[in-house]
Amino acid sequence: MKNKITVELNADQAWAFAEFLKRVSREDFERRAVDRNEADLMWEAGICLREALGEQGFAPR
Repeated sequence: MKNKITVELNADQAWAFAEFLKRVSREDFERRAVDRNEADLMWEAGICLREALGEQGFAPR
């Protein structure tokens, strides 16, 4: 089941979070997760958020 989450960010917030998602690594999630499964879920969520930000024009190189 998928959940639709709507959030409002100003342009600076959106850009900064897109930059964060570009720079964060899978290992960062693994260090902070309870287990590998949670790290994988966190990583997948980050990918979804990065794609959504990119669709709105916030896609740092």
